[in-house]
Amino acid sequence: MTEKSHTEYLGKILNLSEMLAYQESSVVSKTLIDKKVGTITLFSFDKEQGLSEHTAPFDALVYIIDGKADVILSKKSNILKAGEMIIMPANEPHALKALEKFKMMLIMIKE
Repeated sequence: MTEKSHTEYLGKILNLSEMLAYQESSVVSKTLIDKKVGTITLFSFDKEQGLSEHTAPFDALVYIIDGKADVILSKKSNILKAGEMIIMPANEPHALKALEKFKMMLIMIKE
């Protein structure tokens, strides 16, 4: 994977909730940092949108910026709202569903 430079964000004050708009019936993402050691990506989900069950080889932190989501870890539902976070363990099946429109920041640090 090649590292992407996102120099437009360096040294600037950023408002996470304003960096990504909602789009009807869609999931939208914006990568803030993409390095060999990890990524930081913002997502916005319209109501009832989501990501189907999958696994990742690294722990991942999900921080809810706005709205409410169901983060399902190994078939267990976890309802999160703005200001809350959860760490999804590596290699465990997980999925996300928007209970209402929501925005999140995903931080994945690779080993």
